[in-house]
Amino acid sequence: MPHAVSSAAVAKSTVFTNLQDSESYLRWRDWKFSTLPQGLGGLVVEVRDPRRLSDSERAALIQHCRHNNMALYASQRGSEPDKDIPRLLGQQLGLLRLDHNWLADDDGITSLAVNAEGAHPHYIPYTDRPIHWHTDGYYNPPERQIYGLLLHCVHPASEGGENALLDPELAYIHLRDTNPAYIQALMNPDAMTIPARKQAGIEARPDSVGPVFSTHPHTGALHMRYTARTHSIAWSPDLLVQEAVQCLENLLASDMTTIYRGRLEAGMGLVSNNVLHDRAGFKDLPGQPPRLLYRARYYERVCET
Repeated sequence: MPHAVSSAAVAKSTVFTNLQDSESYLRWRDWKFSTLPQGLGGLVVEVRDPRRLSDSERAALIQHCRHNNMALYASQRGSEPDKDIPRLLGQQLGLLRLDHNWLADDDGITSLAVNAEGAHPHYIPYTDRPIHWHTDGYYNPPERQIYGLLLHCVHPASEGGENALLDPELAYIHLRDTNPAYIQALMNPDAMTIPARKQAGIEARPDSVGPVFSTHPHTGALHMRYTARTHSIAWSPDLLVQEAVQCLENLLASDMTTIYRGRLEAGMGLVSNNVLHDRAGFKDLPGQPPRLLYRARYYERVCET
C-alpha cells in the first residue's frame, strides 16, 4: 500500500520545484546556511558500538542528516570485519530496504576492495583508481532510486583513499542562485541518460533516463541523481542543461568550504541521504591490511529527515 503524502511533504517539495516562490525558498535557504557545520569535524558523532546506538547517539546522527543530509561516526569497533555493523546501524536509522545491486555481496552489502576476479576489475569501485563525483545508483530506474547510503570502514588504505562530500541541497542552492532556469533544466525527465549495460551482447540493464534533481515522493525532500563520468553518459542537448552541467562541474572542482574532505579510518563510517561524493586513488602496501569498506544502498532516506 503506498504511503500517504503529507501536506508537510507537499509544502517542502514546492520549495524546490516552485521557482516563482522566492519567499519560501529564501526562508529555507537562510535556515540551511544557519545549520552548516564548521568543517568536517562538525559532522562527527562519537559512538561506542554502531550495532547498538544509545538514544543520544542515534539522535545526533539523525539531527546531522536532517540538517546536512549526512553524518560521520567514529566508533570503538576498530577493524572488526562484522557486516552486522552497517546492517544493524541502518536498521536503527530507518534504512531497511537494501538495493542488491550487481556485484554486491549476496547479503546486499558490498565489500569495496581491490578485486581482480570476474567482472570486478572493469568497475572502478573495485580498483585503486580515483572515482569522480557522483551519487550512488545514478543508473537505477525510477522505482529503485537510492535515497540512503551508508559506508563503514574496516581498513583504510595504506596511502590515499580520501573522500570529498557535498550536500546536494548546497549544490541546488548554488545552481538556483546562479540561474533558476538551471534547476528547471536539470529537473527535465530526460536531462541525463546512462546507456544500457550489456554482457556478452545481451542487455543486462536498459538505458536509465531521468532528471538530475527531483523530490522524494513521500517526504518532499530534494533528491539528486548525478555522475561526473565522461564516458557512457548522454546529457540532453538542451542548451540550459549543458550550461547547468558546466556550472555544477565548476562547483565540484572548486575549493568551496562546504565541500568536506577527509578519510574514513578503521571503525568510522558515513550515514547519508545519498550525498555527492568522490574518492581519491589509493595504494595498498605489502604487509598492511588492504583497504576494505562496506557499502549499503537503501531505498529509504534516514528516518525523521
